[in-house]
Amino acid sequence: MRVFLVGFMGCGKSYWGAIWAAENGLHFYDLDEMIVEKERRSIQDIFEQEGEDYFRKTESEVLKETNNLQNSIIACGGGTACFFDNIAWMKEQGVVVFINENVEKIIDNLKSEKQIRPLLFNLSETEKLSFVKQKLSERMPFYLQSEIVLASNDINEAAFMKIINYRKTGN
Repeated sequence: MRVFLVGFMGCGKSYWGAIWAAENGLHFYDLDEMIVEKERRSIQDIFEQEGEDYFRKTESEVLKETNNLQNSIIACGGGTACFFDNIAWMKEQGVVVFINENVEKIIDNLKSEKQIRPLLFNLSETEKLSFVKQKLSERMPFYLQSEIVLASNDINEAAFMKIINYRKTGN
């Protein structure tokens, strides 16, 4: 079993992925952490030193390296599903779950995070809101290719059973 969690940054992929993995005896991986480990530098440093194109290529390569991870939940970066046909690859490899959080909650979650998001670095609050709305609109067609869409108000510890049932029945 392999589950890929997709959705915008700050929607709770890592949070819920870790909880669901622990509760169900699965391994949990955060794709951004795997990239940091491989590159031996922060995501922010990669963006600053190499640019987004390099990051997206590396992200896709590291994603493909998860092909041997079994019984795992993998929290993907916010843009992972949108580049290099990654969404199709993930669907071939496991179940893709879109965590669909509203814009206001995403902004609120991002304010409380300790890590620096390179795409939001140096943006005012108004600019962040505008950026999130625009990027979310651009990425939504990719996110909606997921087999399962979990609305933010449907996400809880028991929501993982929907994923398990999908894997067993295909719907």
